[in-house]
Amino acid sequence: MKYLIVGLGNFGSSLAQKLTLQGHEVIGIDTRMQKVDLYKEKISHTICMDSTDEFTVGGLPLDDTDVVIVAIGEDQGANIMATALFKNMQVKRLISRAINPLHEKVLQAIGVDEIVHPEEETAERWAKKLCLMNVIDSFELSDDYSIIEVKVPEKYTGRTIGEIGFTDKFKILVLTTIRKTEVKSFLGKTRTEPVVQGVATPDTVLTSNEILVLYGANNDLQHFLKSF
Repeated sequence: MKYLIVGLGNFGSSLAQKLTLQGHEVIGIDTRMQKVDLYKEKISHTICMDSTDEFTVGGLPLDDTDVVIVAIGEDQGANIMATALFKNMQVKRLISRAINPLHEKVLQAIGVDEIVHPEEETAERWAKKLCLMNVIDSFELSDDYSIIEVKVPEKYTGRTIGEIGFTDKFKILVLTTIRKTEVKSFLGKTRTEPVVQGVATPDTVLTSNEILVLYGANNDLQHFLKSF
């Protein structure tokens, strides 16, 4: 896959290097030539440019880029401007870094696909999340085994866990499922919350808009994700 990472600070540079090591093509962008030179041997491509300049950004290979990550952390203004610019460019998938709750609300208003909180989430976790397609979240137990959350594939809707044969066919375990449920607050407002459905059994029937929590070897999880 092809990634564009804007901002080569601690989080952006770590994520860019991890994705590069995993065999992906990564373009790392920063306004500081010192950062560009520092990582030019560790990231697929590095460019020194202003990501808030529409003309310059327009020259990037955005049509061929799968994911754009705005990882700028020091300058919230530049982060928001760059995010809005890439949103207007209609990139395939846009992820941006939030520094505080107000900043996050602005990014949500812009309409980014996902928001990163580097203070809470590691670059390693995001590298795994980005590489495993259709994964909502992941937790690495070791170098070889992980727990991941993934949307129920459409072709499995209405079928039981036992019928699908997760263990026999894919060598992975379904730990539980998470279902979005509407709940009312004490003010009477309705909101949607994820509710864990308890320990999964072979008779558990999967529904649409449900999330599977899976455990297994990374290779087996990859095989399962590629199957749909």
